[in-house]
Amino acid sequence: MNSPIENHAEPTPSATEKKRGLSRRMILGAAGAAVAVAAVGGTVSAFTMDSVKSGSSSSADSGSQGPLSTSGGNIVDSKGKTVTLTGVNWFGLETGTFAPHGLWTRNLDSMFQQMVDTGFNTLRLPYSNELFDAKSKPNGIDLKQNPDLKGLNGLQIMDKVVESATKHGLMVILDQHRPDQYGQSELWYTDKLPESKWLSDWKMLAQRYKNNDLVIGADLHNEPRGQATWGDGNPKTDWKMAAEKAGDTIHSVNPNWLIFVEGNDKYKDESTWWGGELRHVKEHPVKLKEANKVVYSPHEYGPGVYNQNWFMDKNFPDNMPAFWDKHWGYLKKDNTAPLMLGEFGGRKSTGNSTEAVWQQSLMKYLKKNGISYTYWSWNPNSGDTGGVLKDDWKTLDPGKKALLSDYQAPLLKGKPENSSK
Repeated sequence: MNSPIENHAEPTPSATEKKRGLSRRMILGAAGAAVAVAAVGGTVSAFTMDSVKSGSSSSADSGSQGPLSTSGGNIVDSKGKTVTLTGVNWFGLETGTFAPHGLWTRNLDSMFQQMVDTGFNTLRLPYSNELFDAKSKPNGIDLKQNPDLKGLNGLQIMDKVVESATKHGLMVILDQHRPDQYGQSELWYTDKLPESKWLSDWKMLAQRYKNNDLVIGADLHNEPRGQATWGDGNPKTDWKMAAEKAGDTIHSVNPNWLIFVEGNDKYKDESTWWGGELRHVKEHPVKLKEANKVVYSPHEYGPGVYNQNWFMDKNFPDNMPAFWDKHWGYLKKDNTAPLMLGEFGGRKSTGNSTEAVWQQSLMKYLKKNGISYTYWSWNPNSGDTGGVLKDDWKTLDPGKKALLSDYQAPLLKGKPENSSK
């Protein structure tokens, strides 16, 4: 999702940070679709995990230990017990604020306490590579409520976010969401962000957070599309090849991280959502030097983003499970590889609207198949989807809370002492 900035009084966003419209989400096809290390605390070596709430009975119930890896269609701990990620996206580090949104009205720790109390166990944290530039100045932060963020640069803000998230027990996935504050890119590199910088930034982050076991992995590039190919051997466009290069680079300094690989947007003459097409994996799987570390991570959206032809099918919503099976779900159902649905969401989650029915159907599908997810988004200011929080940045949307609470897994290491639940 191209994280927009809307619906808040301060700071005033630049025009380039606002929603770009349909062209930011997908390409229509013929079918009509389309941290200092010290700052993060000591190493966490042992975790405790309960069974998934209302979810798969195959999940571990106690004694889980990191690091995480993969086994067939599951993410597992070092003892082979299944671990399920059920989380949320909180954006802002990839925008011109160079800080998570909402800190203009909330304290950082209070945000994460509320996430944990709402039942999430994972944070997907979008960032832009521009965040690491010396000239990028974090802003839009109420320093009276967040005094420890005063005077910090972008990377130090990320340190504080990771420190707070993991202190509250959340697993963290870092998401290279944009090359800069202005928008997403089709490929993992641009004329201003060479592949070498993309790789070195990932290596830096993997090294920086390697002593925090709750930072579990890297979502290498957000929503490859357009020029992005898969498995054709072209080093300028082959996303599979680039993902292997990045994964091996990360593992050269931090072999424990999971590598989250999104799809692209097309297969032969069919197109779907940006990052949502993983049929290529059957013929061309991502292969890393470090075994059992790849998690595929498609994105999926509803008619609130674009009214695709499959939403207008006479058999909707009964047609959707076969659609998901076809594009990415087969990987989990065939026990080929684990999946984490990295983004999905919509404004309507209750009632009989197409969007609400789609969200409800998708959650049932994820739960039935034991598929991990991170919902888009915690922020209320996502133009297409709204958020788990309402516009006051404090109140939970009751419909979304109910939707998500039906399939949630506990914190990997159990409830922190300061949890209110």
